Amino acid sequence: MSRSLGSLPPEPAAETVASRLRAVAQFLRRALPLCQAHTVEFYTRGLWGQLVALSPEAVLEALGGAGLLRQQQQQQQRPLEEAAGTARPGLWDNCKFSNVFCENSQKLVNVQFFALAAKYHSLPSLEVCTPLDQMLGALSGKQHERCEIKTEKFMNDKKSHEVEIMSKLIDSIANFCGIKQVIDLGSGKGYLSSFLSMQYNLKVYGIDSSNTNTYGANERNRKLKKHWRAYQSRARANVRGQVLEEPKDRAVQDEMKCRANINENLLSTNNSLLSQDQMASSDSVPLEITGAFTDSAMLKTSKQTETHLVAQTQSDGNKISENTFSLLNILPADAVEAVSSSKYNMELCEEEKEQRKMASIKAKASKSNDSNIYLPLTSYITAETELRDIITDLEDCIMVGLHTCGDLAPSTLRIFTAKPEIKAVCSVGCCYHLLTEEFENQKDCSPGLWGFPMCRYLKEEGWCCGRNARMSACLALERVAVSQVLPTESLFYRAVLQVIIEECYGVIKSDRHVGKIFSKSSSFVDYVRKSLKKLELDESKLPDSGIMDYYEKYKHRMNELEAFNMLKVVLAPCIEVLLLLDRLCYLKEKDNIAWSGLVKLFDPVKSPRCYAVVALKK
Repeated sequence: MSRSLGSLPPEPAAETVASRLRAVAQFLRRALPLCQAHTVEFYTRGLWGQLVALSPEAVLEALGGAGLLRQQQQQQQRPLEEAAGTARPGLWDNCKFSNVFCENSQKLVNVQFFALAAKYHSLPSLEVCTPLDQMLGALSGKQHERCEIKTEKFMNDKKSHEVEIMSKLIDSIANFCGIKQVIDLGSGKGYLSSFLSMQYNLKVYGIDSSNTNTYGANERNRKLKKHWRAYQSRARANVRGQVLEEPKDRAVQDEMKCRANINENLLSTNNSLLSQDQMASSDSVPLEITGAFTDSAMLKTSKQTETHLVAQTQSDGNKISENTFSLLNILPADAVEAVSSSKYNMELCEEEKEQRKMASIKAKASKSNDSNIYLPLTSYITAETELRDIITDLEDCIMVGLHTCGDLAPSTLRIFTAKPEIKAVCSVGCCYHLLTEEFENQKDCSPGLWGFPMCRYLKEEGWCCGRNARMSACLALERVAVSQVLPTESLFYRAVLQVIIEECYGVIKSDRHVGKIFSKSSSFVDYVRKSLKKLELDESKLPDSGIMDYYEKYKHRMNELEAFNMLKVVLAPCIEVLLLLDRLCYLKEKDNIAWSGLVKLFDPVKSPRCYAVVALKK
């Protein structure tokens, strides 16, 4: 492996990263109960009085609307030390927790100091991240200038933003390491993979656990190739200041843009955030609206997800119809794995079809001499996966993942450290609620390797976040700070419903879930009746007046619920920091790593899961 003329940027020292991790863990030991609580049980367990010694009005004044925005716009250099009257780092210790939490009751007593402490323990303040520009500048050396393709021609703004930035970093790392092969884990429909292949002439294997995704990626890539030269020609002409006529054949581009625009409309109209508690109480796991289009011709097979939350698309000539639903911008689009129930060839059994497809892909890979190849593959990846069983021509490569879901992100890092052929890694994780935890009591879950914790320190401490807290880590503080408010009314409906269920039906625990009833309900009474039917409870037992009595009893306490969820939003970045620093510390513990760090890739308002774990081997 020959290095380019570039160099590695300065990296955060292992001792510094470990110190920051310990500080964040220390803060979260006191603050985490706020996020471990379940909003569904907000009134039944009296969570406000149990955890907060302030009025909801005081919390909302400090954190609601302009208050939260002011907090985010303040200087990000160690704000808590400034507030405490000291500029020396490391002085936030147990004695200062009394300024935030009561020593006796453990309740929150100072919301301003709580917000400062949370900001103090967020990544921008911890000074362990490597700026993207510094990373690109150090790695690049003297690279050949290439014609930039505007990805919004075939992706929506959010996906375009992510793919353009991440692919540029991946290409810089690949050039620095002198490698041409890329393995994209959790590649989905292949947005990143196809762009790396066509724009940067890299040989990309996109591996996804869903057959439907692999099929869609193949079809999308095939159609995109037909128009790629036209995109390149137009881009070159734009560089020369010329204007070319639009290609006559606009079918694929129009189809792609149609899909992207549909999801953009969803993004703009559903820009509020749902707390983790509503998600946990739902039949389904909500997705972050990435706006990622799906070519209608690619999805002739029906899609189902494990949680039944997917839009079914149909194509009839040039006509596209789609059943849209209310999605909220919290979890990335790859949060739920799609499963195909159709056969691409009705005459073949699934096993035979897979064998033929894999044989065909391997034959194409062995015969082709082109560097810019993108081959989508279907395989379920774990930390113990043997890559050579999937990729027969495995060579020195970089492993990447854009919003890899749950345990796939830590598995990516474990595979990277274990396989000598993998020279670098660039991984942006998501879906923290789907991580497995070693020290959490999880039913029916006994993996060989857990998603959290990874590093020695947190393992020795027996650290456990819990699912509710990990769900909170998926919340998007920056989006809320720019007035994308939380959907308090739907959360309020669900919390009051829980009171009715327990008091009128004596049901404390149930395997059944309400699901997304709120958006389909015309009133609180309608919501309760539909929910009771879904839960198979006798709704005739309650008159409308009885249901409204519960509403009237709790409506004046809705601001408690709103304030409580704002506290969760403020704490969310700290939980994400714990998970990311755990992964970085894991890499710092390995002897074969030349450089490792965290790089902020994306605008967090556009893409909340914006930090990449990056590492290169010696």
